[in-house]
Amino acid sequence: MTRRNAENPRTGAPGGPAGTPAQRRWPVLAAALALSWALPLLLDALSLDVVLIPVLVLAIASLIRVGGGLLDRLVVSGFLLCGAVMAFGLLFSVWPWGLSPVPGAGFLLTVVSVCGWLSGRRPHIPLRLRGTDALVLGTFGAVWHYMHHPLAGKSITERLAFFVTSEDRMGHFSYFDGIHHVGGYNFLHQEAAKAFMMTPAEAVYPQGTHFLLAWTDVLVKSSTDGGPTAEMMNRYLLYVIGAYALLCALLVWAARWIGGPRLRGWRAAAVCVTVATVMATSTMSTLVDRGFDSEIVGLLFLAVGLALLVRPAMGRVEFALVAVAGLVTVTFVYNLYGALLGLGLAAVLVVHRRRFAPRRGLLLTALAAGTLLAGLPSIFSVLTKLDVSKTSNLAGPMVVPDRPVLIGCALAALLAASLRSNRRTATGQVMLVLVIGAMAVLTLFGIYQTKTLGYLSYYFEKLAAGGLVISLISLGLVGLLLTPGQQAQGSPRRRRTERLLQSGLAAGTALALFGGVQFGIPSGWTSFAERLNTTSTFHQSPLIKWAKGGSRSDMGPPARALVERDLKDRPGPVIALYANDSYLNLKSTFLAALLNHRAGDMVALYEIFYVQMGGPPTEKDNQKREFASLYDTSLTHLKKALAAGPAAPSIRGGDRTVADRLSRVLSGAGIKASVV
Repeated sequence: MTRRNAENPRTGAPGGPAGTPAQRRWPVLAAALALSWALPLLLDALSLDVVLIPVLVLAIASLIRVGGGLLDRLVVSGFLLCGAVMAFGLLFSVWPWGLSPVPGAGFLLTVVSVCGWLSGRRPHIPLRLRGTDALVLGTFGAVWHYMHHPLAGKSITERLAFFVTSEDRMGHFSYFDGIHHVGGYNFLHQEAAKAFMMTPAEAVYPQGTHFLLAWTDVLVKSSTDGGPTAEMMNRYLLYVIGAYALLCALLVWAARWIGGPRLRGWRAAAVCVTVATVMATSTMSTLVDRGFDSEIVGLLFLAVGLALLVRPAMGRVEFALVAVAGLVTVTFVYNLYGALLGLGLAAVLVVHRRRFAPRRGLLLTALAAGTLLAGLPSIFSVLTKLDVSKTSNLAGPMVVPDRPVLIGCALAALLAASLRSNRRTATGQVMLVLVIGAMAVLTLFGIYQTKTLGYLSYYFEKLAAGGLVISLISLGLVGLLLTPGQQAQGSPRRRRTERLLQSGLAAGTALALFGGVQFGIPSGWTSFAERLNTTSTFHQSPLIKWAKGGSRSDMGPPARALVERDLKDRPGPVIALYANDSYLNLKSTFLAALLNHRAGDMVALYEIFYVQMGGPPTEKDNQKREFASLYDTSLTHLKKALAAGPAAPSIRGGDRTVADRLSRVLSGAGIKASVV
């Protein structure tokens, strides 16, 4: 290789002028374009379209020059792929082929081929691995193990009890289902999408998560037909579980990335295991239980995007691509976090203003175009049906980030960034601005909600989760405060052994301090008899509760009845009244609507939330003086649902006597509805 075309050992970028005539040969482009379409056609014929995902990741990884290790390169290329899928998804939504695997994958591979040809770069992927790669991958494996454990060995129908743990997940699945059927973003097919979800969600809710998962599901199935709905629900739940495991792993990676090449050995192990332990043992795993699926994916992209902005160890082209991908992925998935990513982008542009001075206009133009592209769905929703002030004060179930971790890590980041040694570095300066800015945003939003509501509500805690992400990835900078110590003397084997032992001790320390792991040692605060049965804080965490099946909903019997019996040959609207529990009836009716791809019916059928009848009266019910009154109230709300809802629904009851009585009452009132 000549010196002119050699790679820069610091940035990985070509040392000479990219794109010389020798590197831009037309036969090379023709071959790349032919392969870009031949490979998807071949894999589609073999029903192996899912292989296109790693192919795309590797193709992008071979052309970018970010990170000196294999895992770093794969993370960044996967991040860019997700941004490309969501951005070009706007095109996929309006062209005639929808989400069909071959046109979409062929188009993406064509874009990669043309960009590679224009850059003049030779494909190259670094194969170097770091010891802490095992901690990143191990975090994913451990979290996946605990999350998947209660599903292992269960049938598709039995798994629905874990799918229907909240209304939120059912709503998210309806957006996913709608994208599957309309062949693109729901907000671009609003009239068709209304059948699959409760309006105005088709216009106002960010759909990046659901589009990305639907695109992935099409490749997994090698078809735009999702198959039986119960199987779609199972795959969707697996995607969500995988997303949470990936969030935990990528937070570990992000903290290590911010630490940079100086963070190594036992210090890197201490940082990585601390981040992993906090995510495994804190309240954050409750995000899966509560069905906050878009928040999970939004936090994932926020972590990767901010890490790459805080330490932009890449050339200008890669920086522009990463910044635009961050803007698109975060705002398309969860636009609330766009403010935090925008704060990080503004900080890096100011701190690195001299570095980006050459061709600054071109860079700012690209970022402005990316910002406009990223904001299109949000602008569309605001100009149509979204009431921003009302939405920002919504109430609902909350996952409250651990305050000691959030505040403690933020203060530690401020300390680390304010020290003179780090304050002189660009990474330290950007981190300092980001932490102070995020604290200011949280404080101002908290003051706004306190003034308008009198308390901190739903979206404050979601914004606080973004603050927790910033606090955790900042530990990479905090880890640099630890003194590395002198390297061991002697043979390379002895040095490696010492580093491994020190890293093990650092990991054990993090598990004990931040995860409450006692390593089998009984607690010292109980009597001797109680100590034998005392479990550690780790075993009392939400993650372990989920792994033991503690988060299983009461929807097992209704789900089995709907899938195996009550929905067969009944594609129309269904109201499922299986119990005298109004919330169970609501979720059963919602599940029936999802199984029939009719979640749009729930706009009117939400009156079922007040219907406390359908099952056989229990002895406890008969003892209630107000039981008769509850029946009358329930009947009133049921009639409202029937009047406002779709015509002639089928009502599935859980007790023959109640069903017969209900049938007579509705028939006498002239209401057309079959009661079974």
